[in-house]
Amino acid sequence: MFTTRLISGIVLVLIALITVGSGGLLLFATTIFISMIGLYELYRVLKIHNHPMGYMGYLIVVVYYGLLWFQMQQYALYMSIVFMMLLLCVYVFAFPKYKTEEVTGAFFGFFYVAVMLSYLYQVRTMSDGKYLVWLVFLSSWGCDTCAYCVGNLIGKHKLAPVLSPHKSIEGAIGGIIGASLLGFLYATVFGESMTVLDYPQITCTLACAFAAIISPIGDLAASAIKRDHQVKDYGKLIPGHGGILDRFDSMLFTAPVIYFVVTFIR
Repeated sequence: MFTTRLISGIVLVLIALITVGSGGLLLFATTIFISMIGLYELYRVLKIHNHPMGYMGYLIVVVYYGLLWFQMQQYALYMSIVFMMLLLCVYVFAFPKYKTEEVTGAFFGFFYVAVMLSYLYQVRTMSDGKYLVWLVFLSSWGCDTCAYCVGNLIGKHKLAPVLSPHKSIEGAIGGIIGASLLGFLYATVFGESMTVLDYPQITCTLACAFAAIISPIGDLAASAIKRDHQVKDYGKLIPGHGGILDRFDSMLFTAPVIYFVVTFIR
């Protein structure tokens, strides 16, 4: 299992280096692909993956990413309202064929997976995005690694004992400190190449720190959904890791945080 997990991890890193490094259409297409697979995995857990509500969710993802591609994000809120209205129209006129949980699940899944993950692409399209986008990975995977190491060494107080007995408060603090340090070191190396940030080291450190604070919540939220619906993994697409949501759960949270922090303090 360890060997399989390691090989899969190496492949994921290589894919990230190629797609994120290239940016543009390649990253855009990859982000859509990951979003659609992740949404399918979530909808399958919610039992609406082959359901009219689920089909509407898949369609709205395509519309949403179309707005991103043509730089029309200002219409995303209107689109979301229309999506909710359409879901409720089906719910009302077919009543009582569909349940409230199916409507809310379809709407929640669209935001939770597609919208939040889209910020990976949106960070890449920012000024200095070819540098800033790697903060998403540093704060997510870096936080996980540091939290795991610190938790194994000195972890005593459980962070969320029901959802994840192995996560500790000490590990979470270690993850925040570790991610912050990675952000600082990253800016120390590449800061001079960044043209927009006035203080790259401060911005990157804070961005990684805030993202690392929220990163465990992303992991635990995905675990809570699985636990609530009594499933072990979201899928088997990534050998040794599970599904897309099993691997990218924390990144769903760190990508928007990096975007917001950089936007507000650069």
